Amino acid sequence: MNTQLIDVDSSQVTSCTHDFQVNCSNCRLSSICLPFSLEATEIDELDRIVQRSKPLQKGQHLYRESDVFESVFAVRSGTIKAYRTTDDGREQVTGFYFPGEILGMDGISNNAHASSAKALETASVCEIPFNSLEKLSASMPQLQRHFFQIMSREITEDQQLITLLSKSSADERVAALLLSVSTRNSRRQLSATQFRLSMSRVDIGNYLGLTVETVSRVFSRLQKLDVLAVENKEIEILDIDALRKIADAQ
Repeated sequence: MNTQLIDVDSSQVTSCTHDFQVNCSNCRLSSICLPFSLEATEIDELDRIVQRSKPLQKGQHLYRESDVFESVFAVRSGTIKAYRTTDDGREQVTGFYFPGEILGMDGISNNAHASSAKALETASVCEIPFNSLEKLSASMPQLQRHFFQIMSREITEDQQLITLLSKSSADERVAALLLSVSTRNSRRQLSATQFRLSMSRVDIGNYLGLTVETVSRVFSRLQKLDVLAVENKEIEILDIDALRKIADAQ
């Protein structure tokens, strides 16, 4: 479940650095992270409630399942993995979050996080205290609407995940995930065809309901078909139309 903050075009957007002293007005992701209709003074008001800390290191948790819900988080750099722990103690990956995406809203309903969030690589986030966000949204209708759009998109992502996992073909599932990463990169004005997958094959398999061996076989098969070029975690989509056909196969 991966939620974009806002789907708008931006000019030359690149990932933010890990500088925890960056603010909303100079952040390179502000054009996709904030409602585009906010005035400069309103951005300053929002910036005053945003909390920034030093980057998370690989394997470090942002929050854990059952932690008291206090804030939502916007990813500035790196990749965050969300997962739940099953009754028998196994980890079930529920989503991957990239720069310009928000996480932590699973805690709103019960005032406790329903999942854990862990950095897959060095990552920086903006913490937005929810109580402060609610108060600020009351005076900024466009910010409130923006947040409702985020929640709506989260529901849509849940439905898409259910559809993805109902696909019978492993090739369809892997292709759909790669196209998701491609689309999300494109929204940040990054390459839609060349990117690094920060998640392991184990995490990909866990998320897609596949064994790591199956995931590896699918990548090998897509390479042989000249759909992908794969070098460890570096991915190049050679034929995006073919990849779309695989993802949409019935």
